[in-house]
Amino acid sequence: MLEDHLKLANPCRRLRSGPVGVYVDDFAEWLRERGYRANTRSFMLRSLASWTDWLAERSFSDGDFVAGYEACRAELSEHGRVRYQRSPNRNALAAAAALIRFLRERGVVAAAQQPLTPSERWPLLKQFRTWMLEHNGVTPSTMERYERYAADFVEALGVVPAHYSAAAVRGFVITRSDGHRVKTAQLIATATCSFLRFLAATGQCSEGLRHAVPRVAAYQLAATPRFLEPEELEKLIGACHDEDEAGLRDRAVILLLARLGMRASEVAELSFDALDWHNGRIAVCGKARRHQWLPLPQQVGDTILAYLRRGRPTLPVPQVFISVLAPRRPMTRHAVSDVVRGALRRAGIKAPNHGAHLLRHSAATAMLRTGVSLNGVATVLRHRSPNTSAHYAKVDFDLLGEIAQPWPGVDSC
Repeated sequence: MLEDHLKLANPCRRLRSGPVGVYVDDFAEWLRERGYRANTRSFMLRSLASWTDWLAERSFSDGDFVAGYEACRAELSEHGRVRYQRSPNRNALAAAAALIRFLRERGVVAAAQQPLTPSERWPLLKQFRTWMLEHNGVTPSTMERYERYAADFVEALGVVPAHYSAAAVRGFVITRSDGHRVKTAQLIATATCSFLRFLAATGQCSEGLRHAVPRVAAYQLAATPRFLEPEELEKLIGACHDEDEAGLRDRAVILLLARLGMRASEVAELSFDALDWHNGRIAVCGKARRHQWLPLPQQVGDTILAYLRRGRPTLPVPQVFISVLAPRRPMTRHAVSDVVRGALRRAGIKAPNHGAHLLRHSAATAMLRTGVSLNGVATVLRHRSPNTSAHYAKVDFDLLGEIAQPWPGVDSC
């Protein structure tokens, strides 16, 4: 019932007598099921009453919720809200948007028309996506980035591969990479090369055309890994208190990143099926969709159990980690990185960078410093290339100082 979520009689009366009166009881319960707190539910329902009053004054019919939302937003953008008068504001629009999502789930309002994806817009890109997922084993998140630049390529050069030339391919990569960082430029070149490889494999262009993609100048293994010192890492973990839902979740997330060197996407996609409690191990699905079992340390396992028992909300999804704020949903890789940023801020640590990959570097560095071989680091971090693991050999600065040879003709430091 509406009155269980909104105690004020006047807004309740206005909501029941307004255009949404038939749906308001179910909508209030829907907000509770999505994890909105009691005071937030009350505030949203009171804000919704202002919007329904506006709808009634403008004579919108009971089914014109989407049109009423757009008209109200346009009026607010043009005139703003009149102070000290009962009228909609930005909070009322947010409540109206939530109501429309609820009505779409119930089938009362037609689903919104989503913009066409590149695969839907160009059949050639749909074939490219299917080919990459089936034959190259790329993950969906990687494919989305490849598809974005492949769409730019098709838009610039057309949908007829027979018309592509080496000069056009080279010009696209150079123009599209202009102004971007080295990593982004490398991704653009890789995506273009993968698209041309697909065209060659399916007989739509010549095999040699992909060699027209220019290489992006970058010195391999030039920089040293960015990582946290052991005392900083413990301080970071201690910044996540196990007194509430957010602290329990953040502590488990950070321990998976710091102790097992998992990637942000791997933590976000971690499912209950991946946790083998009986054998004390965890299954990780990494790049190229390769699955690998890793030992589950006692500290990490205990922290995950604490989150599942005392912090995780009831949500029928296979993912372990759920958002703290409503509407509740599985975490994304961006949310995992946000957890790391928040913990670094609370701990007062000035880190070389603030993403989740910082803890992956820290895990590799900690393993090397405790005597783990490069092969062992490669196994835990699931590196395909030995050069990637060799990158971490540069963190033992004391040993490097012993083996470094003086420049000829110059005294040793």
